[in-house]
Amino acid sequence: MKTILVVEDMSSQQLLISKLLTNSGFEVVSLSDAETAWTWLKNNTSPNLILLDIIMPGQNGLDLCRVIRKEERFKHIPIVFCSSKSQESDKFWALRQGGDAYITKPFSPKELVDTVYQHIN
Repeated sequence: MKTILVVEDMSSQQLLISKLLTNSGFEVVSLSDAETAWTWLKNNTSPNLILLDIIMPGQNGLDLCRVIRKEERFKHIPIVFCSSKSQESDKFWALRQGGDAYITKPFSPKELVDTVYQHIN
């Protein structure tokens, strides 16, 4: 079973995303901030994909993405940003930091699941 790391600070969004992905046959690990996610990544088997919010307390998703991309063992993991930031410049910078795809909230369940399937190893 493929594992997806979901990093989302809003519990309602975290629950929705987790249910959608679990119902689509994935194992989901949900964490609420970048610092906890980084610790989890260093101490566990790498996930097959990371779904990452941008706006979070503490370190934001763009910062975490940059840290992940600097680490050799994580460079291959697809990162899909899922954020309420909807400007083209937001998408541009997220992909420039190392993201593979960008979904804007609110999203349709099909859009989320299709994007994950397109990018998962």
